[in-house]
Amino acid sequence: MPFPENPLGLRGELQLGGSLVDITRDMYTREPLRIVHGTAAEGSQPDPASCTFLLNNAGGKYSPKNPLGPYFGLLNRNAPLRVTVPAEESWLRLDGGYASTPHSAALATPGDLDVRVEASPDDWVVYGRVRPLVARWDAGTGAVGYRLALMMDGTVELAWSSTGTTGGVRWAISTASVGGPADGRLCLRAVLDVNNGAGGCTTTFYTAPDMAGPWTVLGAPVVSAGTTAVAAPTTPLVIGTLPGLGLPGIPLAGRVHRAEVRNGIGGTLLAAPDFTGLADGATGMTDSAGRVWSLTGAAEISRREPLFTGEVSDWPPRWTGAGHDAWVPVQAAGILRRLGQGRRPLESTLRRRVPSAPGLLAYWPMEDEGTSQLYSPLPRVRPVVVSGMSLAADDSLPGSAPLPTLGAVAQMTATVPPAGTQGWHVELVYRLPSLSAVLTEILRVTIAGSAARTAHVFAATTGIRVEARSADGDSLAFFDFTTPGAISDFAGVWNRLAIFTTNGGGGQTRLTAAWRDITTGGRWRATTSYTGPMGSAVSVSGNWGGVTEGMSLGHLGVFSVPGTPDGSIALPAVTIYDGADGGYVRESAIDRIRRLAAEEPVLRLAARDGDNSTASESMGPQGRAELTSLLAEVVETDGGILAETMDRLGLVYRDRATLYNQTPQLVLDYAAGQVAPPLEPAEDDADRPNDVTVTRQGGSSGRVVIEDGPNGARPPEQGGVGVYEEAVTLSLGRDEQAEPIAAWRAHLGTWDEARYPTVRVELHRRPELIPRALRLRIGDLVRITTPPMYTGPGPLDLIVRQIQHEPRPRAWVMTLGCTPAGPYRVGTVGDDRADTDGSALAANATASATTLSVAVTAGRPWITSSAWPAEFPFDVRLGGEVVTVTAISGASSPQTFTVIRAVNGIAKSHAAGTDVRLAQPAIVAL
Repeated sequence: MPFPENPLGLRGELQLGGSLVDITRDMYTREPLRIVHGTAAEGSQPDPASCTFLLNNAGGKYSPKNPLGPYFGLLNRNAPLRVTVPAEESWLRLDGGYASTPHSAALATPGDLDVRVEASPDDWVVYGRVRPLVARWDAGTGAVGYRLALMMDGTVELAWSSTGTTGGVRWAISTASVGGPADGRLCLRAVLDVNNGAGGCTTTFYTAPDMAGPWTVLGAPVVSAGTTAVAAPTTPLVIGTLPGLGLPGIPLAGRVHRAEVRNGIGGTLLAAPDFTGLADGATGMTDSAGRVWSLTGAAEISRREPLFTGEVSDWPPRWTGAGHDAWVPVQAAGILRRLGQGRRPLESTLRRRVPSAPGLLAYWPMEDEGTSQLYSPLPRVRPVVVSGMSLAADDSLPGSAPLPTLGAVAQMTATVPPAGTQGWHVELVYRLPSLSAVLTEILRVTIAGSAARTAHVFAATTGIRVEARSADGDSLAFFDFTTPGAISDFAGVWNRLAIFTTNGGGGQTRLTAAWRDITTGGRWRATTSYTGPMGSAVSVSGNWGGVTEGMSLGHLGVFSVPGTPDGSIALPAVTIYDGADGGYVRESAIDRIRRLAAEEPVLRLAARDGDNSTASESMGPQGRAELTSLLAEVVETDGGILAETMDRLGLVYRDRATLYNQTPQLVLDYAAGQVAPPLEPAEDDADRPNDVTVTRQGGSSGRVVIEDGPNGARPPEQGGVGVYEEAVTLSLGRDEQAEPIAAWRAHLGTWDEARYPTVRVELHRRPELIPRALRLRIGDLVRITTPPMYTGPGPLDLIVRQIQHEPRPRAWVMTLGCTPAGPYRVGTVGDDRADTDGSALAANATASATTLSVAVTAGRPWITSSAWPAEFPFDVRLGGEVVTVTAISGASSPQTFTVIRAVNGIAKSHAAGTDVRLAQPAIVAL
């Protein structure tokens, strides 16, 4: 039968056409609504998030082919579905829209400025983008006051204008990045002291858990020369974007909870929107300072927490033989299902990167096969005409698909679309096997609108020449670069060759040839000057003979990039190839995730990193593979967790560092009935390697074998479990990563704790747990206190790998699939202790003894409390019992430990020889 009542407030909504349709009352209760996120298996890839239920199809209401049905023509494949429950507070949800309050004289900040915002953005760092938070800044009209924004590296910017125009803009950027807490919610604050009393101004950035503080300084205060002021333009105060900017992807995406603007540091409130106490679907509000706020675009006030956001791919009608009962079994899934549907491999990193360059006039990847012309992905750009080349013959450049090589005689002509005469820049990748003793032309650019008709790059063992020639072929200017090391680097490796003009001033044009070793990053250049304008490039050509046979080349790009009067080069043209030419080798795993998210419109991917992106593993070159394979490569290399998001059709990646030393997101008291039976540990040997070999793709290997311990590789009769081998090949940036990763995987495999594939919580019986349960995400830590004796002493700290919800009209069960959190308790410098090399009880100990005699069997003695009083107390474990050591006496073995017994609830006698170890020794993080 359908839902008769809905006391839990469950709601299922379908996006049909332009409307949201509430399907809650059409859900059958005879089979549960079941939502699944993640997978319970550690280290494996996530399954697509799923949501399954039955819809009452009386009268063919949900039959897509029924022309009499109310939704005929709307029940299409991949119809968006969202399942939500009421939340304890509301928020401003931004996904391309914004909230604003109109210009008012009351918004002026004539003195110091204090701006604050409490938010949970989808990601605190967004590759290649800047995210505005709070601003009075109209990029379209140029009327600007101030803006608080997230920078693309996770730092925070406060910019302001003293004149109200872009000409008076100054800015300060925090000296530290915002890592963001595990749940993404944080409060940022920037204060501007316009006159610091020392002839300058000071900007200080802060973070806090919420708007109430306490405030922690982010980095160091930024001091700028000269006092300043903040203008009051006739622009609205906006949260989430900069009106008139027009850049794709620039608006903030995520949740905003509160914001404040104060006149003076800690001064009077000028605006204070608080979105946490509003009704679901509210269209605006009036804040405590009297400002009226409205919503624009994809902005909404929400007070419903999503349990699932996905797509319905099929609407299969079913019915009984007599037709008295009809239903549709709905199986909705997250974005991973669609991403895994046989998508084509991604293009090479250069092919994906270069077309995004500003000023690009023409581009030919030259990755073609089986053709006499090399085509451009840009419209109205004619193909390159070539001869004497072996196409797709060289696949050794990491950032490219196979490229052509030159035969004994080869030619190329690339025609460039017409452009202005304010400068040009030509760039390509190449690998010349060796240099000739004879000066040989490598590349020629034909120019219009300049005294120089052609520009040339020549190379020989004696030097590299850049030369400009007139229409008659006479040399106007040339320069021979003869530095020996730079000459030799021109050949034998993959390089980028660039030839370009810049404004030399005084009617002079500078002509430069530059080359860069793609592997090492070494850069060299040869520059000459001639009289006349820079002109524009009209064609690029090559006419090669036997001395260049075997040269590979590709990714020819032509840019209209004016130089500056001092001869410097506009950055987009000379940096657009950077990283992409080497397949972004050695970029961090978290940066690869963020870059893929920025490049792939279908991939709405956020990331959570630890202290910073450098904590994640260095990746090898990105190959040409399907998107899901590239994501899986990151997960396998870095050891993090990829999961689908609940509140949008997208993914979130948590790097390994976010799993370290977590505080619990949810605490469950077993003795108080907060965990429903069964709570059954799994002691299987799946994913339990103790002999691990890791190989870098195209590189060397590292092997680690853990022999000691209950899961070590020693034979069972010697106290181990025997050998469990694992051999994996990973995308690694460096050979030296292989062995530490092997050690970490062996550490995880031999950790002596059980999995808990089923932790059931009956939320309808324990409603006090619902707010924390709704904030629980894959990768979070759950702590179970006072567990039953059958599991061993607690508390049980578990990493959540899977979350299942089964909400019904009057019941709501959450089931968690968990793995041990113990291996992720890692040491921190100056705060954790290394374990003993070996120690054991020197004499029997009764269950009530408060002193223990401990013998050192290997390594140094334990520290004494007289020499190291600040290091006491600490906990040790012996025979399953945890005791607190309050003092140690004796400088040699055996030593006397003064202890408090049964810290973990276990009290028993112990025989001499019982192993004594730190209860929580410092683990070296990967």
